Amino acid sequence: MAVAGSLALLATACGSGDDGNSSSGGSSAGSLDGRGPITLASGKDTSGNLQNQLNAWNAAHPNEKVELKELPEDADAQRQQMVQNAQAQSDSYSVLVMDVVWTSEFAANQWITQIPEDKVPDLGKLLPATVETAKYRDKLYAVPMTSDGGLLYYRNDLLKQAGVAEAPKTWDEMKAACTKVLALPAAKGMSCYSGQFEKYEGLTVNFSEAVNSAGGEIVGKDGKPNVNTPEAKAGLEELVNDFKTGVIPKAAITYKEEESRRAFQDGKLVFLRNWPYVYALANKTDGSSKVAGKFAVAPLPGKTGAGVSSLGGHDYAISSFAKNKATAIDFINFMASEERQKANVEKTSQAPTWASLYDDAGLNKQFPYLAPLKASIQNAQPRPRVVKYGDVTAAIQQAAYDSLSGKTQPDQALSDLQTKLQSLITQ
Repeated sequence: MAVAGSLALLATACGSGDDGNSSSGGSSAGSLDGRGPITLASGKDTSGNLQNQLNAWNAAHPNEKVELKELPEDADAQRQQMVQNAQAQSDSYSVLVMDVVWTSEFAANQWITQIPEDKVPDLGKLLPATVETAKYRDKLYAVPMTSDGGLLYYRNDLLKQAGVAEAPKTWDEMKAACTKVLALPAAKGMSCYSGQFEKYEGLTVNFSEAVNSAGGEIVGKDGKPNVNTPEAKAGLEELVNDFKTGVIPKAAITYKEEESRRAFQDGKLVFLRNWPYVYALANKTDGSSKVAGKFAVAPLPGKTGAGVSSLGGHDYAISSFAKNKATAIDFINFMASEERQKANVEKTSQAPTWASLYDDAGLNKQFPYLAPLKASIQNAQPRPRVVKYGDVTAAIQQAAYDSLSGKTQPDQALSDLQTKLQSLITQ
């Protein structure tokens, strides 16, 4: 889904102070008062388990029940609705399930409440990279709930038939493996590879991974755009050329997470870049997946070696305009607990934020991807952590999409993107 044009109308004014205090209608740090019913604003639950988690809370808290407000599947549409709700200073959303890259924007605009760290007792037990996603100017504004690292799903049954002994570590190795696999009668009609290339947040992720995996960057550690480089060009050209040669099927220009997952599950792809949640769904034996028991998982490949994932995941934040914030923080701690996260992993294969769960013997037996996933998350690079994230990601998506669809050459796309980002990212 294309980024909605109304994103350009978002307010960009930030709060005047650095202490995270809210403006009119907001709530200052530590003012987590009020008990009673709350709501949870979340993107469409494709796992089918979120309501089970909420039922567990509601059964124990009959006077403080949480109601699910399900938003669209598309991340950009989710963000748009949350922004509109905040700009209206509406209390209809209490707790927000936020993509990890939204924290800076929502905190700077005082749309979410600063959370004193002593209100969240288990931060030290979470993967450090996940905790950083929940902070703005070194203050906590959310609680990490799920993490995400990109993984390479592949048809190990077909690789074995083709005499390919192990998963590819580079882009060239992946294409060489495809050449062998696609020559098999069993692979008739299949394509080599796909990620997510529709013009939405997933394209920012896939573009970032291609650039980072070729040794480039979008925004440097100094906070300045640095995307017009030979390394970034190598990453973008890899994707562009793969579309041209058919390594990536033409249909993938319309793929988001779910479209690409279904293509893999339907036996149309040898390799798929996607998130951990796919594992449980692709392994279902109810007839919904044609590849159950026929695939394995590996780290993403890169230009000369292991690739670099974009850091994904979701954090729970409290709307500055919500009622019953005391209930909200208790609910967040409940959902973020080791017990709840383990139960969620078992049902959905979504990546937890508790470090201990990656070493849990039972979980590793059920989900062999946990070891490569932990490495993926620890080595992952965040997408640009900027206040005007909506405008920045829209610019990245436009540049990448125009290049992948043949409208703009990679050189020009990156030059234009550099100029655009310089106008959006100010120190």
